[in-house]
Amino acid sequence: MSATMDELFAAALAARLNAHAPYSRFAVGAAVLTASGRIFAGCNVENASYPVGSCAETGAVAAMAAAGERSIAAVLVLAERPITPCGACRQRLAEFGSTETAVHVADPGGVRASYTLGALLPAAFIL
Repeated sequence: MSATMDELFAAALAARLNAHAPYSRFAVGAAVLTASGRIFAGCNVENASYPVGSCAETGAVAAMAAAGERSIAAVLVLAERPITPCGACRQRLAEFGSTETAVHVADPGGVRASYTLGALLPAAFIL
């Protein structure tokens, strides 16, 4: 892995350790790399009222936006087994990325697959 990929992986792994997943017991960490080279991470945060929990990607995007960044160059999602972002998070990432934005999926052993955001969300709802 490149240094940037190593940093994305480390950020997602560290965030995953802080996940709040008492119901599913499925901790997820995510990290986004901005076009300016900054990395922001997030973890899933569950709630007893399931629909109001938040995905790891949501946390990472929110941290990025709060810091004033608006352009995602790459994403890494890490869980106990490789998973891709849910539909809502795919759309959320599309708001700040492009069809060519790299989305890497990983487990604690490393990156297992890579996609483009366009492949994961071929008909994004963008105004």
